[in-house]
Amino acid sequence: MQKHYLQDMIEPKVEELGYELVRVMTIGQANPTLQIMIDIPDNSREVTVDDCASVSRVISDLLDEKDPIKDKYTLEVSSPGLDRPLTKLKHFARYKGYVVKIETENKVSERKRFKGKITEVDSQNVVVDMDNVAYTIPFAEISKAKLVITDELWEEYQAAHEAVEL
Repeated sequence: MQKHYLQDMIEPKVEELGYELVRVMTIGQANPTLQIMIDIPDNSREVTVDDCASVSRVISDLLDEKDPIKDKYTLEVSSPGLDRPLTKLKHFARYKGYVVKIETENKVSERKRFKGKITEVDSQNVVVDMDNVAYTIPFAEISKAKLVITDELWEEYQAAHEAVEL
């Protein structure tokens, strides 16, 4: 089953429910898990267990109706977490100034792995500063990317949660 087919089927439903689809991924071979990651589009709050359950029910019904996966599988709906994957250009733009790990399909500047601070994002590229060298990485070449948990990211996360609890 192609990931894009599932994503194209699932994304409109997730958005209709008021969430952003972050990633669709199948994990495992024998008893695969279809992992769907959702987020709150405006980052106004964290994804809750209730959010995941609501999306899970709707997506489960959709998958039962369309039956795109013939074999047995487990559906898992989750939040992206603190070390979230970055799967869209707007994710990179949202986290400009943060440290990210990126893997590319093909070599870019003679390498396939990058870890550095996002300094720029345009309509086609992500620029990462790695040891005071700026690497321009075409978004189309990025196969995998995620935020790196740093002290700064952790402190911001904790401050946001303390503000919510007050």
